[in-house]
Amino acid sequence: MDNNERKLSQYIDKLNAEQKPEQHGEAEECPELERLYDTVRMVRGLKEPDLPQAGYPKKLAGRIKKELDPGRPASKRKRLWLGSMAGIAAVLVAAVLLSSILPFGTSDMVYAMEEAFQDVKAYHGVLEIVETNARGEQTLQAKLEVWADKEGRYYIKGLEGWQKDLLTVNNGRSKWQVRPVQKEVHVFPAFPDSYRFILELGNEIEQAKNALSAKVVGEDTIAGRKTDVLEVTPRGGMPYRIWVDKETRLPLQKQTAMQNALQSTVTYTAIDFGDIIPGELLVLEAPDGYSEVDKNPEQFVNSVEEAADAVGFTPGLPRGIPSDFSRDGISIVPGSALTKLYYTANDNDARVILIQGKAQGDLKPARTAVLGKVDDNTAEVQSPVYEEMGILGGGGLYAGVTDISSIRWQQDGFEYAVVGSAGLEDLAAFAEGLSGGSFEMPVDGGQSGQPAIEVPVDMDVERSQQKGVDAGSSPWRLDPVYVAQVFVSLEMSPGGITGEYPIEYQELEVIENTGKDAVVEISGDETPIRKVYLKRLIRQDSTGIWTVVGYDPTSGQ
Repeated sequence: MDNNERKLSQYIDKLNAEQKPEQHGEAEECPELERLYDTVRMVRGLKEPDLPQAGYPKKLAGRIKKELDPGRPASKRKRLWLGSMAGIAAVLVAAVLLSSILPFGTSDMVYAMEEAFQDVKAYHGVLEIVETNARGEQTLQAKLEVWADKEGRYYIKGLEGWQKDLLTVNNGRSKWQVRPVQKEVHVFPAFPDSYRFILELGNEIEQAKNALSAKVVGEDTIAGRKTDVLEVTPRGGMPYRIWVDKETRLPLQKQTAMQNALQSTVTYTAIDFGDIIPGELLVLEAPDGYSEVDKNPEQFVNSVEEAADAVGFTPGLPRGIPSDFSRDGISIVPGSALTKLYYTANDNDARVILIQGKAQGDLKPARTAVLGKVDDNTAEVQSPVYEEMGILGGGGLYAGVTDISSIRWQQDGFEYAVVGSAGLEDLAAFAEGLSGGSFEMPVDGGQSGQPAIEVPVDMDVERSQQKGVDAGSSPWRLDPVYVAQVFVSLEMSPGGITGEYPIEYQELEVIENTGKDAVVEISGDETPIRKVYLKRLIRQDSTGIWTVVGYDPTSGQ
């Protein structure tokens, strides 16, 4: 190793040891070696800096400010500026160091909140959630009593609003929700728990800390306390504001951006701090007469923002819904990433649920469903819908109700369902308000034309069959796919079907269903029939049987 190589190696070793190389700042006889030093420093600068102690960036910034103070005696300042270029470089290094440690634009306010929260063990407060629409009209959505600690335990009780008397508790070992209206206790796993009640202090501070920017934009008084107003711009999302108590340096209020023509303002009208949550609040005891639900439970939340935090997307809110309906609940289905928005008619005679979630594969309509359109997307239309189909979950809100219909479709990577005891016209209005497009029912007679071969029908036999189905026999006549399967199989085996059907149920697909007319298409190479045409001849509703009226043979048959 020659002398220059040795110098370069020593220079690199010093930098790796976070020390100033002896050669730094000294003139070198070899210009090439000087250029190598510059290159090494630039490469070394790509490495994340090692900090000597906690809080070093803030102390460094304070030190620089003090050194640059014009009122400081020159004799005290000159050390920083020994060599004008070296002084400028030092300031630039400090600026780069600070920007690499703190998110761009993050204010000292966030640091102050983080420091203040370190001393908090538990807190108790009263939260109010107010929604403001685009016209400036305000509605109190919920008033909550909140207990929480830094171990992740919480106790939330609804005092006013649609969640009045509802309890949501997580004691670290189990989690449950007590619903007085349904007289149910819904039990969930304590971990993982995606639920974060709105304006949870630790979570709010963490979000501000990781934001793209956070800056003080004014002052205000909230619940009689002086506050600084902090505007937070998250990494992905719209800016929002939080009000920080000047005394405690902790958040007192949060206001979201206007989304879907709605804005939420969440305020601690009272808050105090202590060591623990009272033990009796964290004990699971089902009141007398309450049933326990631990299968397919759903959890009510207090706002759209809480739902969004839990499921990872912001639920859409319908516009232009029927004027006699109002929203009276929001829930999530843990583990399924589904949200449900509940609406009730003012006379309480009709309820509607809007179910939303990320689409899992293509839409597969029920074989008995009518096929309509929502914003030009295929829509499954059913009436009635039964709870055993899984669409309503375990809430029990529709227990004993049979007059339920639904509209289900996929759009922009999400799957939606509008389910309720309201009429189809009202459900269609909700679907249009949610999708932003029109709802279309198929035209009677369909679009597939006439069958190549007509099948004669004996109406006396069909009336008799309808009576049998009404009495509980041959329920398969209510399923157009099953009726088509039997018809094709008998065409292939006119002497009767022995064992398995020659055409499997999965090989048949409904390509059109108006509720009165249906067309079933058969795939595969073995079938002699490609399409089967069916009608409801006796009764044109969900209780009417299907009858084959024609078919198209496979090419070459």
